[in-house]
Amino acid sequence: MAEEKKELIKIRGANEHNLKNLDVDIPRNKLVVLTGLSGSGKSSLAFDTIYAEGQRRYMESLSSYARQFLGQMEKPNVESIEGLSPAISIDQKSTNRNPRSTVGTVTEVYDYFRLLYARIGIPHCPKCGREIKKQTADEMTDQIMALPEGTKIQLMAPVVRGRKGTHVKLLDRAKKSGYVRVRIDGNMYELSEEISLDKNIKHNIEIVVDRLVVRPGIEKRLADSIESVVSLAEGLLVVDVIGGEPLNFSQNFACPDCGISIDEIEPRSFSFNNPFGACPVCFGLGYKMEFDEDLMIPDKSLSINEGAIVVTGWQSCTDKSSFTHAILEALCKEYHFDLDTPFEQYPKEIQDVLLRGTNGKEVKVYYKGQRGEGIYDVAFDGLIRNVERRYRETGSETMKAEYESFMQITPCRECGGQRLKKGALAVTVGDKNISDVTAMSIERLQRFISSLELSKTQQMIGGQILKEIKARLQFLLDVGLEYLTLARATGTLSGGEAQRIRLATQIGSGLVGVAYILDEPSIGLHQRDNDKLLATLKHLRDLGNTLIVVEHDEDTMFAADQVIDIGPGAGEHGGELVAQGTAQEIMKVERSITGAYLSGKIKIPVPETRAVPTGWIKVVGAAENNLKNIDVKFPLGVMTCVTGVSGSGKSSLVNEILYKSMAKKLNRARVIPGKHKRIEGLEMLDKVIDIDQSPIGRTPRSNPATYTGVFDLIRDLFAATADAKAKGYKKGRFSFNVKGGRCEACSGDGIIKIEMHFLPDVYVPCEVCGGKRYNRETLEVKYKGKSIYDVLNMTVEEALHFFENVPSIRRKMETLYDVGLSYIRLGQPSTTLSGGEAQRIKLATELSRRSTGKTVYILDEPTTGLHSEDIRKLLIILEKLVDQGNTVVVIEHNLDVAKVADYIIDLGPEGGDKGGEVIAFTGPMGMGKTAFTRGLVLALGGGDVVSSPTFALVNEYDARLTVQHFDMYRVDSWDDLYSTGFFDYLGTDCVLVIEWSENVAGALPEDVIAVDIRPGEGDNDRIITIEGWKGGGTHADTGD
Repeated sequence: MAEEKKELIKIRGANEHNLKNLDVDIPRNKLVVLTGLSGSGKSSLAFDTIYAEGQRRYMESLSSYARQFLGQMEKPNVESIEGLSPAISIDQKSTNRNPRSTVGTVTEVYDYFRLLYARIGIPHCPKCGREIKKQTADEMTDQIMALPEGTKIQLMAPVVRGRKGTHVKLLDRAKKSGYVRVRIDGNMYELSEEISLDKNIKHNIEIVVDRLVVRPGIEKRLADSIESVVSLAEGLLVVDVIGGEPLNFSQNFACPDCGISIDEIEPRSFSFNNPFGACPVCFGLGYKMEFDEDLMIPDKSLSINEGAIVVTGWQSCTDKSSFTHAILEALCKEYHFDLDTPFEQYPKEIQDVLLRGTNGKEVKVYYKGQRGEGIYDVAFDGLIRNVERRYRETGSETMKAEYESFMQITPCRECGGQRLKKGALAVTVGDKNISDVTAMSIERLQRFISSLELSKTQQMIGGQILKEIKARLQFLLDVGLEYLTLARATGTLSGGEAQRIRLATQIGSGLVGVAYILDEPSIGLHQRDNDKLLATLKHLRDLGNTLIVVEHDEDTMFAADQVIDIGPGAGEHGGELVAQGTAQEIMKVERSITGAYLSGKIKIPVPETRAVPTGWIKVVGAAENNLKNIDVKFPLGVMTCVTGVSGSGKSSLVNEILYKSMAKKLNRARVIPGKHKRIEGLEMLDKVIDIDQSPIGRTPRSNPATYTGVFDLIRDLFAATADAKAKGYKKGRFSFNVKGGRCEACSGDGIIKIEMHFLPDVYVPCEVCGGKRYNRETLEVKYKGKSIYDVLNMTVEEALHFFENVPSIRRKMETLYDVGLSYIRLGQPSTTLSGGEAQRIKLATELSRRSTGKTVYILDEPTTGLHSEDIRKLLIILEKLVDQGNTVVVIEHNLDVAKVADYIIDLGPEGGDKGGEVIAFTGPMGMGKTAFTRGLVLALGGGDVVSSPTFALVNEYDARLTVQHFDMYRVDSWDDLYSTGFFDYLGTDCVLVIEWSENVAGALPEDVIAVDIRPGEGDNDRIITIEGWKGGGTHADTGD
């Protein structure tokens, strides 16, 4: 019995959030999937109960002194958990937004590279590029003697460089050795005086060994002094030339031609987070925030008087009485231009004067203000410098943020975005510097490392490091991240990518006996990369760890040792254990929705009819990130799904180019779109809305009622009741955010936070209002017998019936109900909603607005966190948006979404460098044959037939594709067609287009022909119909 007990994590009485006194036993050292509808309580069980308790117990084992630094863990609402191991959670939220954090630093691969470069790198001169070797004392003497005669010099020994401490002993030793002077941090001291240094500051100490005047005859003395310096300072020598630049010599590294010597190479020389390695201009960030003229003067076809200049502080220049206007008038007189000419028509010189100033030349400005008038001499320093100065000098955070909206991130001029000092970038291994290496995709990097040719000594020194690097890169390849580069900032990764990176790091650590809790690791992962991920998870399990994965993906469920289905509904209707067992066992459980989807009892249907585009937007010359200068057409008035493997350029195309360009033109947003030439067809639209999964509000005061705007309507209703009118209450009385109606004891929060020093903060319901947020008088006003508190406490479902006679409120409730949020309470704080719920509230708000039919909605992986049932509901909403004439563009890997979409744009063929091209564009599926423009062979692998992973998969779904653009497979005759073997791969009912390289026996036309393949009578028969073939309509293939 004791043995058996150890093998389970026993949870009894879990009541966190909406869990209903849940008892569940989770097997240890197995891969367990938690699934259920969005909001059913999976995360409450996995993160808020199991992880929180595992973490808390570990923290409790530390001393109370250590605990006060770690923040407090609350005890989850659960009776008991037995058999729990220390828990590590790998969720999506915890990606580091710090710009200094990169894929390389997070996975620690970069630390190994720094070590590798410091130990076996070959230094070169940053100026002339020749290899740098060490200098001997004789070479140093010759170089100093080459200085002009009569030059006064001091020979100094740099004994301390950038080290903290008081260095008393060192100074004492120097004094005893008979040295008189020393230079500390740039100041000269006599060693005889009392020198006290601050032990917390980094110091540079140089001992003056000799002072000389260069002339013939001092060679011997010079050589002796150089020997003393070199022995004191471990091979370094600084020659302080009086009235000139100091010379650095090193027995270690210096370029004899340029006289440049570079510092001793250490691992920290390659860190961009350390002053010893970081580029001094951008401090190792690789970019600078600079004012961008395109943001300051966005529309160059306007004249200045028409308001071309929009940057803060200069909007007033259209006002004739302003000082900024007076300055511009003076410039007009001086440089002969006027303020009514469109900005783009000014010659380059005038634009330069306006943006970059008069170069110190003063102009006479006549200004008449409130205090009289006068003529002032003003040296105009240009818009950019003027605004830069204001930005530096302002103390207000709001103003700073306002100015920053006119700034653009540009690569640093000094290092060109490589983040390191010139010296560090001049060190190479295998002819590549460390910046080149981090810019390679992980796949290429692995090949580069494997093919490195090193000398014998290098091999001995670097062997161990290279082994570590290879192992870590392999883990990243295993989780399907071969397209990332080590230099990629972690802030730009999708939730799933960040999570898989952390997974790779965890495999590297090789821990055993840990409970890993993962939150949908397959997000953002193309279906075909799922196997790699599953192999990784199984590997972690086989090491001897428990894996608890919150996941909706079917492949993961089939691969799991056990599936736990929480439900049956969401929110109030969830929180119970519906089914537990293998995927096969779950299929047999009647009340499990998950089981019904797994067994195929419920399917997301392919729509009967497809929407037809009402117009097109065309993105021309998209070249952001890895996009290969492509032109893409997006149909309007339909739902388009942009698919492709991870890293193929979907987000660059849709979020960076399409969304930002539209936001800039239609919503007047201040954003800089990604690289592209132009976008055609925007005149048919009026706004663009990006619906993501970010929270709808960051404070507990925000709730679904306030976000959807229904709370205003409800307050109007209450203010219109007879009670309210009798008491003279306006609608403000019913808000818990302003004084008047709210309970002042808790300021309308309903709860009071009590701080406990080394225990977690305790939240107690407010004693005065009993957690109702309003004072007694307000709560006495009733509508249909309910107070405002009762209404906020209703679920959407209850409110729908309660307000059924108030059309404006009912309409908003219906949309919330339609999107599957019947269970949320109107006054539920936004902070408690899941990402999927927040997204659906946004969608519901959009749906309940009056539609113009000219809106574009952009959704990036909306199925994140959604169960198949939720996806079905989501697709119904998207369909409604399209029915109103709007355009929906979705980036998605989920095949259910792909098969429902009206159009598909598939990017690829692979991720990273190998992606960024449109490999297929399909029109409405199943509409019969439309015009074919390029040849296509649609096949799952085989020969050198080009295949697109997404299409191959959609093809399994029996969808009929009509394809407009693909790389062709050329064949010369029927026999060639058979010998490729691609017929074996084709699903039935496919449209296939082949461009023949020449007329086959004169029977076929030279241009494109269409081939339709259907199953024949026999098992392997295929009937091939060729349109436009003179030799007849059908060619029966009897499968031999």
